[in-house]
Amino acid sequence: MLRSTAPRRTARSTATTTAGLTAALALTLTACSLGGGAPSPSSTTASGEAEEGTGASTSSITLVTHDSFAVSEDVLAAFTNETGISVTQVAPGDGGALVNQLVLTKASPLGDVVFGIDNTFASRALDEGVFAPYTSPALPASAAPYLLGDALTPIDSSDVCLNVDLAWFEENGQTPPATLDDLLLPEFSSLTVVTNPATSSPGLAFLLATIAAKGEDGWVTYWEQLRDNDLLVVDGWSDAYYVDFSGAEGEGERPVVLSYASSPPVTIGDDGVPTTAALLETCFRQVEYAGVLEGAANPEGAQAFIDFLLSEPFQADVPGQMYVYPIDTEVALPADWAEFAPRASTTFDVPAADITANRSAWIDTWTATVLG
Repeated sequence: MLRSTAPRRTARSTATTTAGLTAALALTLTACSLGGGAPSPSSTTASGEAEEGTGASTSSITLVTHDSFAVSEDVLAAFTNETGISVTQVAPGDGGALVNQLVLTKASPLGDVVFGIDNTFASRALDEGVFAPYTSPALPASAAPYLLGDALTPIDSSDVCLNVDLAWFEENGQTPPATLDDLLLPEFSSLTVVTNPATSSPGLAFLLATIAAKGEDGWVTYWEQLRDNDLLVVDGWSDAYYVDFSGAEGEGERPVVLSYASSPPVTIGDDGVPTTAALLETCFRQVEYAGVLEGAANPEGAQAFIDFLLSEPFQADVPGQMYVYPIDTEVALPADWAEFAPRASTTFDVPAADITANRSAWIDTWTATVLG
């Protein structure tokens, strides 16, 4: 079943109201769509007054990022104060548009440093020679499994997983599903909503999870069975979570939704316990990278910024600002994350090179199979 809606893209808010509202906003903005267009870049300047610090002189860099990048003002200002480097941000669009623009402008780069390319698009940018080699001395040991050569630095990760409305299942006297195969059972017919991999980053991640889980010979059959169990497909994560999912605002009819392992804290109630849970046996791990652009005007400043992205202040800031996990697993998570949003211990992963080689064909096959 498909309910088509116009893809939406939203920018993260750094404003803080109540903790629950902030979490919900940040979670909403984690789910960037993969729109194929190339919107005109927007830019903002973020800098603090340079004070005495380790920076030799006042300079500037241009950060090219996606439109969901967010960092606390005081954290970014500390970087400028310490190094003397001011930061101007240019955002060409979402994650897909970011890579497209980097490739199209590689002869005349948009800036000095990039943040926000994830492992579903990284190989394309690497193959196009967009980045200059740089290995940060601040790289933590926990980043090693996600290295893609010497030109991209892992900064954060997120686990795309199915989530369930625990209250709905309790009220209906059912045990929630736990695995991908559970979704095919008759008792879970008409209960699941996912997003289209052609228009949604989480949707693509979930497609990749099923390819990794079922293999080239089995993933199409799996989706045929999922379709026949009255699967609902929508264009974007916001619609899936806030319109069709019963566990977000209580309005939807489907108690199983494609979201993130970090989603449950958003639903913490007055009793201090979330009403939803992530199914950690259904996850694909998205990893976001930073890199120095080949031909950067200020490569040393770009390298310093990557070191900053790996620093404890920035790593500790990313859960609250971008609702993702720091790549440095030694950095403490917020208390509610540690209890209710743990990282998945195992994930279904596809090598970045395989994604680049097969992404379009896989999406075309999925579309023909599921949407007809």
